[in-house]
Parts: sequence; C-alpha cells; structure tokens
Amino acid sequence: MARTSTPRVRKPARAQVFTRKLLAWWARAARDLPWRKTRDPYRVLVSEFMLQQTQVSRVAEYYPRFLERFPDLETLARARRRAVREAWDGLGYYARARNLHALAKDVTRRHDATLPDDPDELIKLPGIGPYTAGAVASFAYEKPVPAVDTNVRRVLSRVFFGDDRQRVSRERLTRQRPIPPRRIWDLARALVPRDGKRAWKFNQAIMELGALICVARKPRCPQCPVRPVCRTGKARRTGENSGEERRE
Repeated sequence: MARTSTPRVRKPARAQVFTRKLLAWWARAARDLPWRKTRDPYRVLVSEFMLQQTQVSRVAEYYPRFLERFPDLETLARARRRAVREAWDGLGYYARARNLHALAKDVTRRHDATLPDDPDELIKLPGIGPYTAGAVASFAYEKPVPAVDTNVRRVLSRVFFGDDRQRVSRERLTRQRPIPPRRIWDLARALVPRDGKRAWKFNQAIMELGALICVARKPRCPQCPVRPVCRTGKARRTGENSGEERRE
C-alpha cells in the first residue's frame, strides 16, 4: 500500500455528489453491528480478522464470545495456542487465528501492547495486508486513510470506471483489462474525507453499499443511492429504457 504521505490525487468531478449521497444513505440504512460501536483498536482488529471471508451473521455470533475470553491484546498474547484455536473453532480459515495470536505477541513485546495507528506500521504485523491496515487506522484511530476491500473495489470500479463485468459477453470479458489496484487505491485516497470522523463514516458506508446494494451478482441498481453519478448504473438504466435484454 502506498504511504500515507503520498500526495492526494485530484478528486473526480462527481466525487462531492457521490460522497453526499453515500453518507445520506448510510445514515438511514447502516446495519447495527457491534464492532461499529467501538473505537478500541483491539476490538476493531479482532472484528477485521474475523470478517475476512466470513459472513457478518457468523462473526456477530463469535465476536462477543472471543472478546469475553480474550478481552485485550495482552490476554490474547499470554493464551495457549490451543485455547485460541478452540475459541475460533467454527469460523474456519484458522490461519487467521494463528496470525492474530502471533500479532498479539508481537505487539505486546515490541509496542507495549498498543497497536500502531499508522497503516505503514500496521502492515508490518502478522496477518495484516493493505486493507486491514487501512481499516484499523480508520475505524479505530479515525485516520483519514482508505480501506479498499473487495466491496469497495467493486463500488469504485462501477461508479467511476464503468466496469460492469456482469453485463459483458464472455468473449469481451477475456479482452477487458482489469483496473490496476494502484488506480483504485489512488481513487479511494482522493475520495476519503480529510476529517477523521467523516472518513470513518465514508469507509464504513462504501463497504456497506458494496455488501448490500452493489453486490457482485445482480446488483440492486434501482435501489442504489449513487446511481445518478454511477457510470455503470447509467448504462444499465439506458439498457432498461431501450428494452435491451440484460443478462446478469
């Protein structure tokens, strides 16, 4: 991930309207999830590790139990490997539990049990990639940094690049070049509000949009709050109005 000191690229012309509509939708549609009620870095970290490739409903079940057993980094660092594995049992992808345990030991030993607030330092820890580094910095420390996961990448690709892979033919899809990750990250960095609290809402909101509305298959374009400024949404509307058959 590019360093946070990288100069901000220019915002797209539709950025202001996009952000306004996105945040207005978030205010009325956001799900009530326990990890959104805390700014505690450890609790945010645990939620992010659990949410990797796991359904929200499943994480909501395990999250409070894990925190009850391991309420802070130091407790987790002192725990036996088997105890951590047992607490994670049922969530799958057990490498996440091993990495989280190793991270707790590392941070307790080298950072006095305090998670760094800089994505460039967070990414050096076990199990943390560019997205998780940005998510912890934003959701725990309210840093105005991007956090690009699969949902965010899909939303930004459709809104600003018109990348709608559900509508193209198989032949055309093989010729379509993927949007470079660097371009998506640069765009996200330009869009994130400079105010930390507003950045927190923005990052949560765009992930929520990708999870609930701008889904991978059969996106709910008629319900999308940012459709008026979405290149893909406009193209889909043109197809609907012209009577084109749309394949999902």
